[in-house]
Amino acid sequence: MAPRRKCNVCGSQQWKKEPATGLLVCGEGHVLQNYLEETYEAHGLGARQGHKRALKSTRESRGRTTKANPELYHGARAEYLRFQCLQLLLRKQVAALIQLWKLPTEFEIICRDLWALHLSLLPSPPPPEPLLHKQATQVHVESHDPEAIGTHGENRGRPGASSPKGDDVEGDLELEALLWELSQSGSSEDDKDDDTRQPRPNPDGSEVKPFGRTGPANNIALLMVACWTLRVPVMYLDLIRLIESYKLPYLEPLHHLPAGMARHLTKHNVQALSPRHAPTTQVLHSISARLARKLLESYKIHTPEMNAAPMLWRVVRALGGGPVLYSLSKTVAHVLSLPLALHHTLVPRLAKLKDEDPDSHKFDDIPPELALLVTVIIVLKMVYGFDGQPRVVKNSADPACALPRLEDYLMIFREVKEAHTRCREVLFSASSKTSVLDLDGPMLDEYLDLCQRGLLRPETLRSDQRTLEEFFPLEPGRIDTSNGLTAMERPQGDQHVLRAGLPKEGRREGEREPGEGYAVYSTRDVLGVLPEEMELVVSYGARWVGVDEEFILKVSEAYERRLLKWWAGLRKSEGSEGRRRTF
Repeated sequence: MAPRRKCNVCGSQQWKKEPATGLLVCGEGHVLQNYLEETYEAHGLGARQGHKRALKSTRESRGRTTKANPELYHGARAEYLRFQCLQLLLRKQVAALIQLWKLPTEFEIICRDLWALHLSLLPSPPPPEPLLHKQATQVHVESHDPEAIGTHGENRGRPGASSPKGDDVEGDLELEALLWELSQSGSSEDDKDDDTRQPRPNPDGSEVKPFGRTGPANNIALLMVACWTLRVPVMYLDLIRLIESYKLPYLEPLHHLPAGMARHLTKHNVQALSPRHAPTTQVLHSISARLARKLLESYKIHTPEMNAAPMLWRVVRALGGGPVLYSLSKTVAHVLSLPLALHHTLVPRLAKLKDEDPDSHKFDDIPPELALLVTVIIVLKMVYGFDGQPRVVKNSADPACALPRLEDYLMIFREVKEAHTRCREVLFSASSKTSVLDLDGPMLDEYLDLCQRGLLRPETLRSDQRTLEEFFPLEPGRIDTSNGLTAMERPQGDQHVLRAGLPKEGRREGEREPGEGYAVYSTRDVLGVLPEEMELVVSYGARWVGVDEEFILKVSEAYERRLLKWWAGLRKSEGSEGRRRTF
């Protein structure tokens, strides 16, 4: 910067320009002589004329108050709190199952160990327990106060040393406190942004699932693995029915959390802990299989196979069968080499006779109860055909003689299906299309009890039992305890006596023997229609297990082709093409 000129008369360096004359005068009024005044004026500016934009200062004032809710946890504290909520829900779920199914106390110990192993197997384990927010901030600020005071005293005692100002010390401490709070909270914005802020999609187009392995469905899968460890013959739909009836804490989890924990949850964490529907059978099986496989790979913990004998008996009784059908289904299941495990890696691999032979069969990772159901359907299809053609037993040694006739079996099967449809767990499930207007008095009472369990908090139910009685007064003793039981749960005296199919000496035209003319329906035939009897059994089996009918048909086709391949190899090894084998 050039130095200012001095006035030749008085020597003053203070100059100003008079607005009227445009002359430069000093502080005493003397006019500056011999100076050049240049004026920069642009004429004919082009289209690329630049303009200087005025920028507003984005610096926030120190005393600005934030609108963020101080009770909401963010960052590591929120992550740790979410795992705490999941653990508390798991404890309540374990207690509910022990009470409902009369499980031993060892079930809680197994679930506790599986929970610890599950957390250690996560790609990003939960963070360690952070310090309390207020205490950590207070300790951090107080630790800097003596340090600042000591530094101020040392500088004051030294000659020539400049002591810091009090405002600077207070500003530094306040800034450090704000930085500490920001690092603990993770965000200083209000929680209102949770409604508009959406997770960004991955570059490959796949959906982002931040809580894929730590969601509430993982608790249910953990309970399933614990039941398998104790050899409890339970299927996935049993847990799903308990969830939909609000007997197992899963839906509306905030009702089961203390108010001291729930008020610190952000909207994202509330949505992550509050699923809208119960998980499906296939989702639970995929999570359970992954957990069992990880336990074996990481810790050499082997999850036992399913307790197949009672589960197969449940499937047979659900389809209206008896001991003969159970024995035949067990033989066919052995021929099909069903793994009956959560994952095919938990069982020995198949023997490879050739290099191109696979290590495992297709659909070996399906739910085991579904595999048993398809096996029983195949046996029924062998005996009755389900193709509109009658089957007649010619040989008295054929096991089909001990099975009922087709018309008798269909009659009992329809009764079993109707009784299962009237069951309160099925009637009040999410897939049910029954209207409230169709319910009778006892079932309406059951529905009101379901609403009470789903809408009110557990402590409200214990403290105020007259909530529904005040709004919906009901007469006591209207609930029928025997109503809703399936035909398989009724006493044996209520069952109809099945007539066995007696053998006949001759064969009429169009009649076939059991197992003859077995038709394998292709799932690729989208325009094909199943026979009425086959459609009846498949549709009921799909609802009983909790899967789609198309999936059952795919598994059935794969099992049938595997069975035919085994039969062709057996006949080739025996060297008799016309010999018929009954099993």
